[in-house]
Amino acid sequence: MRTRPLKVALLGCGVVGSEVARIMTTHADDLTARIGAPVELAGVAVRRPSKVREGIDPSLVTTDATALVKRGDIDVVVEVIGGIEPARALITTAFEHGASVVSANKALIAQDGAALHAAAVEHGRDLYYEAAVAGAIPLIRPLRESLAGDKVNRVLGIVNGTTNFILDAMDTTGAGYQEALDEATALGYAEADPTADVEGFDAAAKAAILAGIAFHTRVRLDDVYREGMTEVTAADFASAKRMGCTIKLLAICERAADGGSVTARVHPAMIPLSHPLASVREAYNAVFVEAEAAGQLMFYGPGAGGSPTASAVLGDLVAVCRNKLAESTGPGDSAYTQLPVGSMGEVVTRYHISLDVADKPGVLAQVATVFAEHGVSIDTVRQTGKDGEASLVVVTHRAPDAALTGTVDALRSLDTVSGVASIMRVEGE
Repeated sequence: MRTRPLKVALLGCGVVGSEVARIMTTHADDLTARIGAPVELAGVAVRRPSKVREGIDPSLVTTDATALVKRGDIDVVVEVIGGIEPARALITTAFEHGASVVSANKALIAQDGAALHAAAVEHGRDLYYEAAVAGAIPLIRPLRESLAGDKVNRVLGIVNGTTNFILDAMDTTGAGYQEALDEATALGYAEADPTADVEGFDAAAKAAILAGIAFHTRVRLDDVYREGMTEVTAADFASAKRMGCTIKLLAICERAADGGSVTARVHPAMIPLSHPLASVREAYNAVFVEAEAAGQLMFYGPGAGGSPTASAVLGDLVAVCRNKLAESTGPGDSAYTQLPVGSMGEVVTRYHISLDVADKPGVLAQVATVFAEHGVSIDTVRQTGKDGEASLVVVTHRAPDAALTGTVDALRSLDTVSGVASIMRVEGE
């Protein structure tokens, strides 16, 4: 066993970074045995050096992250500061000065993963980022390594714990969106500004990463269709229950039926209660993978938080350190298929549409005609009404999303339709 320690630079010492440092200290002997050499925390870059950080030698703390990654004796840089800059510059500088990188930065990997992988290859270094998607759940490594000999056709998942907590509370307690958000904030699941979560930006970044790995193609954040879940109402949940469904914010990555393109999207959707994802409660994450040979696989667990995310970071750290000792690198970027990324309009899906209509003869016939004119087949219809007003709920068969959105636009123009109360896609069937 090598006795000279592998030196680790930690960029960021917040909730995740402090847990990484703690585990490196408390599990030092185990990490040494698993890696084949001791690992040593050689420096910690922070913005506020005066803050007391329990268990961390103050002499290791610095505000000069660039100088830390340029030292030359650093073997691995762990980046948990997030955001695009200065993280991107620090990672590329680390590669240039001989260090491999472990990152939890989903936004950066989703936006610039190809360029960062290219920089890692140029300098013969590793870039690992298991913690960037779904926290402690082993997902990237199974997709990149365990399923490397298989063909993945679809990845469907709940990849944001905040939104799942909110939607689960609305489903189980009947709470409205704002009430459920307030509870999530009070319990620490939601940030003071929850926009990145509830508008789907966080999930979209993760979808881009998953799609790129699953389909061996370039998928950027801008390629991901995104809808938030702030418009989901208690009435939507009532409709879902009548269909034997619940509502989840889903990240969906899939190959086209002809295999010639891929799509990635994030939006709320109704899913049947019989689907495994329907039972994912509170702030947990789960990802359902469909592969040709392996069949259906489900990965489940805590998707965020200091300890779960630090667990994923440390798993990558062990792998990268082993590669360093073996003077090799692990699997890198794989985009050999170069498949085009299709638009949302090309996706074949189903709609649940709730319309406010006049309660008089002929309305249903008018609505059915609009669906027929757009080539959309109706699965079920339910109508209730009194005092001249009615609610009409239509569930479609599968059709291209562009045809479905065109149908909704045409419905709005009918003089017998006073409003579209809600529109939601139906998935998981």
